[in-house]
Amino acid sequence: MDIRLIKGPSAGTLEIVENRSRLSFKNKRPGALGLVQGKVVEMLCAADIAEKASGVEVGDVRGSCPQNLIILAIVGEMSDVSEALRQIQAGMDEMKNI
Repeated sequence: MDIRLIKGPSAGTLEIVENRSRLSFKNKRPGALGLVQGKVVEMLCAADIAEKASGVEVGDVRGSCPQNLIILAIVGEMSDVSEALRQIQAGMDEMKNI
């Protein structure tokens, strides 16, 4: 699983995410954008962890792969997105030990 954090995402980056997801940034500009890519099962678990961890919004970013859910976009304030990504990493590490 790949995890990336973009601090203060640019208007162009937000437009790409908006065009490929259900997320809308017309009335708000998030302080951070977290991107998580992995297997579908990992992305579903990661979305659940992120939403439970902090006040972020999560959406799937569609690609041209046969799978519709390939990347999660996690948006919100910098501290919330950072915490969500930290919790995702910790949760995935814990699941490997099951």
